[in-house]
Amino acid sequence: MKRTIFEPEHEQFRQSVRAFLIKEAVPHSDEWEEAGMVDRDFWRRAAAQGLVGFAAPEEFGGGGLRDFRFNAVLNEEVVRTGTVGDGFSLTNDIVLPYFLDLADEGQQKRWLPDIVSGERTIAVSMSEPGTGSDLRAIKTTARRDGSGWRITGSKTFVTSGMQADLVIVAARIPDEDGGGFGLFVVETGQEGFERGRKLSKIGRKAQDTAELFFQNVEVQPENVLGEPGKGLRYLMANLAQERLSMAVVAVASAEHALDLALSYAKERRAFGSPIGSFQANRFTLAELSTKVQIARVFLDRCLKAHGNGELTAADAAGAKFWTTELEFEALDTCLQLHGGYGYMEEYEVARRWRDSRVQQIYGGTNQIMREIVGRSLGL
Repeated sequence: MKRTIFEPEHEQFRQSVRAFLIKEAVPHSDEWEEAGMVDRDFWRRAAAQGLVGFAAPEEFGGGGLRDFRFNAVLNEEVVRTGTVGDGFSLTNDIVLPYFLDLADEGQQKRWLPDIVSGERTIAVSMSEPGTGSDLRAIKTTARRDGSGWRITGSKTFVTSGMQADLVIVAARIPDEDGGGFGLFVVETGQEGFERGRKLSKIGRKAQDTAELFFQNVEVQPENVLGEPGKGLRYLMANLAQERLSMAVVAVASAEHALDLALSYAKERRAFGSPIGSFQANRFTLAELSTKVQIARVFLDRCLKAHGNGELTAADAAGAKFWTTELEFEALDTCLQLHGGYGYMEEYEVARRWRDSRVQQIYGGTNQIMREIVGRSLGL
């Protein structure tokens, strides 16, 4: 079905993004997977192309494009070109909004130019060992120390944690220091800030994921984001866009999986006929095609709602769990149609299949997403 949410400038942006990724990213995917992280020089080239921090104000080097449709276009092209790594969605969709919405003028002058230029990379650390999706169970602590703070604790599953120059740390504030939660920016090289091991994952191998440790790390007032005590509210406010971003990736991934499956079903022959001509396979692909179209229409409606400031937490949660499960169904179907070849690393579907599984886990597990939707129904 024809999409109606994009304007000509979005499609021009799409062509520019696709050309850049095909030239600068696709040829290096294997080496980045082997290295376990995306090369920093690529990130600087992407920034020079205007693909990093484009929502930041022009005075800081950005494009002032706080139109999430540009983010969606970029994410879709990352999927379709097979570009590895989560740097674009992490930076533009998830972490940058904290710097745009919570940082004061002085903080923005200090940080945004280097973020937009690709000289400094950013990450947010929420998850901890034993807390999972329960942000209220965070044990990392921020205690007052004169006019500043001291951060102690550990984080895990931090995307870009090995390379990040600026890490937003979510920490609990003891009642005697005001209570609640706070968001604190810790910079590379600070005393007491250490990176643990780079975690070995089933998929998304080119995206570094790390453990981080904070031992009495000093944070001055100028590195506090927003108002101490309101950190949980800030985190919850940004989760809808994070989950929408994941849904964008999921639907684009499902569409690409369907394309791969259809192409293979038409070319691969068994018993003298294309395997797509067998009724069982034809019906499977017919059902999958219909589901993917439904997902696309629903997601585009969510994108429009987000642009109008109308996307609810429940709608974002529903979009996240439904589309990410469809994504894995589509890739699993595609792999199955490929037979033994689908299980071979040299086939594209193998990497995409294993890379997709985590989508049902991070950003809040799909079980938690169902809980959010269920509560919105008054249950």
